[in-house]
Amino acid sequence: MRANPDRAWALFGLVLAAAVALPLAAVVWKAFAAEGGFLGHLAETVLPRYVGNTLWIVLGVGAGTIAGGVGAAWLVSLCRFPGRRIFEWALLLPLAVPAYVVAYAYAGLFDAAGPVHAALREWLGTDGAVSWYPNIRSLWGAVVVLTVVLYPYVYMLARAAFLEQSVCVLEVSRTLGLTPWGSAWRVGLPLARPSIAIGAALALMEALNDFGAVQHFGVDTFVTAIYRVWQARGDATGAAQLALLLILFVALLVWIERASRGRAAFMHLSRRYRPLPAYELKGWRAAGAIWFCCVPIFLGFLLPAAALGVWTLDRPEAFDARFWRLAANSFILASGAAVLCVIFGGAIAYALRRSRRNRALRAGSAIVGLGYAVPGAVIAVGVALILGGFDRLANALTGGASLWLSGGLFALYFAYAVRFLPIALGAVESGFTRVTPHMDDAGRMLGYGPGGIFRRIHAPMLKGSILTAALLVFVDVMKELPATLMLRPFNFDTLAIRTYEFASDEQLKLAAPGALAIVAVGIVPVILLSRAIAKARPGTVNESSAAIQALRAA
Repeated sequence: MRANPDRAWALFGLVLAAAVALPLAAVVWKAFAAEGGFLGHLAETVLPRYVGNTLWIVLGVGAGTIAGGVGAAWLVSLCRFPGRRIFEWALLLPLAVPAYVVAYAYAGLFDAAGPVHAALREWLGTDGAVSWYPNIRSLWGAVVVLTVVLYPYVYMLARAAFLEQSVCVLEVSRTLGLTPWGSAWRVGLPLARPSIAIGAALALMEALNDFGAVQHFGVDTFVTAIYRVWQARGDATGAAQLALLLILFVALLVWIERASRGRAAFMHLSRRYRPLPAYELKGWRAAGAIWFCCVPIFLGFLLPAAALGVWTLDRPEAFDARFWRLAANSFILASGAAVLCVIFGGAIAYALRRSRRNRALRAGSAIVGLGYAVPGAVIAVGVALILGGFDRLANALTGGASLWLSGGLFALYFAYAVRFLPIALGAVESGFTRVTPHMDDAGRMLGYGPGGIFRRIHAPMLKGSILTAALLVFVDVMKELPATLMLRPFNFDTLAIRTYEFASDEQLKLAAPGALAIVAVGIVPVILLSRAIAKARPGTVNESSAAIQALRAA
């Protein structure tokens, strides 16, 4: 009798996975069904620039985030120096600031008309500061901005991996003649390599998804090209072809990340656990560690947040009725998307728990996980193609001329679900690891049915993971720009869109209040992630670790 409900849950999970895959399938179909030589024209003109800029961003951001994230994680995990306790959580602060917000702040500060350049001109003379002063609105500027914002992905996963290691492992290498630093380099880092690779892959996926920063700095990438072709030219075919190229780019990135790990897998074979030793740093070594940790915090959070705060105080009139209406729109979108992702992610996680051996369901959950790897602009194109087709079919049947699906909030919620459902699924799945089959057996012995077991046992134990999933999705939707910009209904704006529009018009002081509000909301998950890293230990799963598990699953 239990087989039928299990099959129903498995079928439900597969339907959700198919819905997530539809936008990607629509992009592929539209790209291959196209006629004409638009892509050939791009290949002869601007496509090499798109590919080149995207490659340089991947290489620069990848190298920068790995160096900064692993170095900072190593210092705060394995060394003792003044301020280490503060740096443990402060190094996560840049994660609260979207890359496009940092780009707007840097443009206002370091542009030719900004206060930094003006101060240099006054100090060095009119021409002295011009010859060598770098242009922040450039490819290298975009790489710097994305690096200082995205390195926390590598930092938090690398530090969690370091904290999960035991000194017992390193003691074996010491008996083989390695020095403390040698054993850390030859043993500690390889053990953390899977987590480092996942963090770097997440950072690069976010870099490929970025639209606001590269657009503001005038750097042509695949995402800016997709938006330009879709919005300015109204060419769905060209946008789909570019989106397909970007999907292939992301797939190549994921393949490289997995190939770099190969079949390597590391696990604890003993329950003996003692924390790794902390090496005392003194003198210039301690000063160097403090400097290494301070620079990314200053560049990624303190400097842009201070600039936004000053500009906000300079324009108090920006907090008008329209600002609060935009804030309400952002809250409606973010809260609705969070609820949808938690419901659907929880349903898939529950289906996976009830049908552990269902290969089709496992494959479907893997398809759901692809959503976070696909840039928002690509998902927006796919959603518009799918819903636009349904609208045309409905209009042909009814004789109307409406865009009920593609022109309303449903399109946005669909896109958010496709992109952020993996985060909710990962968080809820990590919570289910605490619910053992014996607990379900005990519930059945007490006379509870499946619904009673879920209400009395599962729901209380999953509460923390569900709240974590909802919070992470809420903040990500608040910050999301390309999908919202491309799919929003007519005359429907959010804080992110209004901030982008003000910055595009070079009204950075008017953009500051909305940007600062987005940063304030982003601080909350930073606190949550900091607690998660601090509590990470081998063999333990707690409510706080759901945030890290969600990112690993995504």
